[in-house]
Amino acid sequence: MMRIRILGPLSIHHGTVEMTPTAQKPRTLLALLLLHHGQVVPVSDMMDELWKGVPPKNARAALQIYVFHLRKALARGTGVPSAEVARTMLRTVQNGYRLAVEPAHFDLEIHHRLRRAGGSAMAAGDLRSAAMYFREALNLWHGPVMSDVEPGTRIRAEAAALEQSRMTMLDYRIELDLKLGLHRQLLSELAVLTSQNRFHENVHAQYMIALYRSGYRIRALELFHKLRRDLLDEFGLEPSAKLKEFHQSVLTLDPALDDAEVVAPPPRPAADLPEIPALASSF
Repeated sequence: MMRIRILGPLSIHHGTVEMTPTAQKPRTLLALLLLHHGQVVPVSDMMDELWKGVPPKNARAALQIYVFHLRKALARGTGVPSAEVARTMLRTVQNGYRLAVEPAHFDLEIHHRLRRAGGSAMAAGDLRSAAMYFREALNLWHGPVMSDVEPGTRIRAEAAALEQSRMTMLDYRIELDLKLGLHRQLLSELAVLTSQNRFHENVHAQYMIALYRSGYRIRALELFHKLRRDLLDEFGLEPSAKLKEFHQSVLTLDPALDDAEVVAPPPRPAADLPEIPALASSF
């Protein structure tokens, strides 16, 4: 069974056979194809990504060699003939290439499906299922997206979008855990997150609420004042009005904090969801 990871270091295996290219440009090419899994990537985009917008005269020939070696690695690792790999996995389509593998074996595809399932469960009011789906999706991450790939502008932009998606999902998952009364269980995680994200107001607000509900009112106030000092020192900015409202609520022991929300729920997805695999933890 083929396993592909990009939510962390890039890796592609079939059983125990490693198929990840070691040379940097083939790795970058594979990364670009995987980020656009199932879609045609134009040759011009590939050359632009591989040579940072300044392709050499032999760029097209070099690209064809990289594709040949990728197909050869896929054939060797899977035991599928090279001609079949070229016909079904890494196809030449129009003036580009299209990579397609079984999505149940690809961490990015599983991540997207779990994220959509979590959004649907939230919209339906099934908080426990939503938290479970988001937690499973977040567990697929093993570091920054393709941290061992030399990115061009396209990969860098896609990686930044995925990281933003991860942070948004983390916000939702923590919010759900707070709603489910798991504030004490969140304290250690939120302590780490606020130290790693010094200016992330949602994370600080969630930590303030978790501290307050756990009986640590003074620590919640101290957290607000530390963030305020950091914002003023670095940017000359005050915390947002919403965060100031949370601070005031902690000061006044406002009962509304017991039901306070930091992150608004996402809209209900319009499309039907595909089946969610139960194999996410195997990545």
